[in-house]
Amino acid sequence: MSGDESGPLIAVYADESCLGNGREGDNPGGAGALLEFLHPTTGALTRRDLWISERATTNNRMALHSVIEAFTAMSRRGRTCRVVFTSDSRYLIDGMTTWVHGWAARRWQRKGGVILNLELWCAAVDAARAHPTDWRWVRGHDGNVQNEYANHLATRAAAEQTTSAGLVESDFESWLERARARGAFLAPENSFPSETGFTAARELPRCSAVRLV
Repeated sequence: MSGDESGPLIAVYADESCLGNGREGDNPGGAGALLEFLHPTTGALTRRDLWISERATTNNRMALHSVIEAFTAMSRRGRTCRVVFTSDSRYLIDGMTTWVHGWAARRWQRKGGVILNLELWCAAVDAARAHPTDWRWVRGHDGNVQNEYANHLATRAAAEQTTSAGLVESDFESWLERARARGAFLAPENSFPSETGFTAARELPRCSAVRLV
């Protein structure tokens, strides 16, 4: 595995949204992510948000954007991180853990032809490959509090067509307080991942040299 496997541990909860996904015409979308980490000095749990939007997109494209944006933001800190990346997108989790390895072995082609969204798959692989990552799937809209918050960020970005322009202070706690005041998300939030529970997936293949057409 490339990278520093003793680097700081970061939990990422990501989700995507596309309003009218699958309908004819331009469908606006958004991607959102909640990042959690332990403050290096105080040890306190610290949270940051990010979100982006596109005017014409799909759910799958925005799922890939959630990886690209989250790992690009983490890389700006200049350190290799260990990342627990949680998403309710099977397309994303299966792709990053299984599909990309088969595609790379076939010179970035599918058995059945071209790879849809290849430019985004390559960008996601290139952004993430320096960071040992434990990719985790969670069922969507199933009471997972942090995942629901990421969905809130994504759907708001899609509706308002806004971007956070990188990491910003998180609104998670006040959002959760408001949600619980109206009886939603009464289950406890997820605890920060344990060091012993972290299992990095197979190292991602290289994709930056692929000529995209």
